[in-house]
This record gives sequence, C-alpha cells and structure tokens, in this order.
Amino acid sequence: MSFSAPEGAPHGLLTACAYAEAILVAVLLALFARAYLFEAFEIPSGSMERTLLVGDHIVVDKAAYAPHRGPWRFLLPYREVSPGDVVVFRSPEEPGKDLIKRAIGLPGDTIRLMGDRLTRNGERVGEPYAVYRSLARPEEESTASPDAWGPTTVPRGTFLALGDNRDDSRDSRTWGPVPFGQVKGRALFVYWSREPRERDRFTGQRAAVRRFLDGAVHFFDQTRWPRTFRPVR
Repeated sequence: MSFSAPEGAPHGLLTACAYAEAILVAVLLALFARAYLFEAFEIPSGSMERTLLVGDHIVVDKAAYAPHRGPWRFLLPYREVSPGDVVVFRSPEEPGKDLIKRAIGLPGDTIRLMGDRLTRNGERVGEPYAVYRSLARPEEESTASPDAWGPTTVPRGTFLALGDNRDDSRDSRTWGPVPFGQVKGRALFVYWSREPRERDRFTGQRAAVRRFLDGAVHFFDQTRWPRTFRPVR
C-alpha cells in the first residue's frame, strides 16, 4: 500500500504523502500487534497481590498460547499453559470480563488446598508468590477462605486458576475450571505502575477528561518507578 502524488507535484505534497504512508503503516502494524500479538491491561483489584498491584499496567503476550498449526509453528514461541503461568482469560461467570490469575492445575491433575499448603497429585507445590493474610491474622474475614478446598481433579480441556492473594480472590475455588478456549494470553511484564487514586471523585460531564488530566499532572509523583518493566513471575 502506498500513496503517490501526481507527477510534477510540489516537494511539500510529496513529503506529506510519504508521512501519511508511514503513519498508515504504523497504525496498521499497531492494530495487527494488538489483535494478534500483544495487549495492554490494567490491574483493577488486589487478587494477585503481591505479584501484581492495583494500578499496575501490564503487557500480555496473546500469541503465547495460540494454536500450534500452520507454517509459523516452528518460528514463533508457542507454548502450552503451564502450572505457575500468570494467565489472562475471559471470566467463566462473565464472558465479557477479563481476569488474571495463576494456573495451578492442568487436565488430569488432582489439586488440594489445606491452609497454606497446596498439593498437586499428592505432592506439595512451592509457592513463594502466594499470600495468606488470614492465617497470620485470623480475626479478619476473607472472601475466599483457604482453610480447605478439594481434592478436585481437573477435567479435560480446562485448567484451574487461583489468585496469589488467596484470601481476597474469586477464582476456581468459586467458579471452577477454566476452558483453554477462554485464554487470551500470558502476562509478560509491568510497563507502568501508578498509585491508585479515587476514580469516583471525578463525576458528571467530562469526568474521563478530568481523570486523564489529573493523571498527566501527577504522572511523575504517582508513578511507582521501581515496578517499571518488572517481569511477571
């Protein structure tokens, strides 16, 4: 695809056509990358703390779990969902909503959670990323008690997913296994992290514009710089 100016056109018009072509190509590449390769997501809740915090903005690899077919299968880094992966997928309860959790069990695995002890096929799983606040502070209520869950065997074509913040995560303990067909990609890294602010303080007309301007004004003092480009593990 290219633009061509009429023969004998002035130099300024030729330059404008070249810029227009470059911009169009860049836009098309960006749309292709967003549709098939990468997408940005914002973390809205604390279900993955301390791995991911509210206000983290992450890049998700959408091609990681693509079907391993066609001539590109030997060139692109395709892979299967593996235990320990941080995965973005469509909610089993609300298909229009995206969730991010950690895969902890694959088809045929038998999973059990007792207190802070997660076992897979009878063997304990090391989880340095998991947080169990209610076990340290039993007087607090938790939205998803880790006291006992399972044993449960993962059905074919699905996987089990839990939030790292085990006391404050709605996950497979509530809505069961996740079909592989609902997976959107694997979380790669945090490209920007910002201290969360009260979004509802901007209401009425042009609330979105005022939120954007507020974010621009406070970009430097509210950015959590140590989290920039932190890999998601």
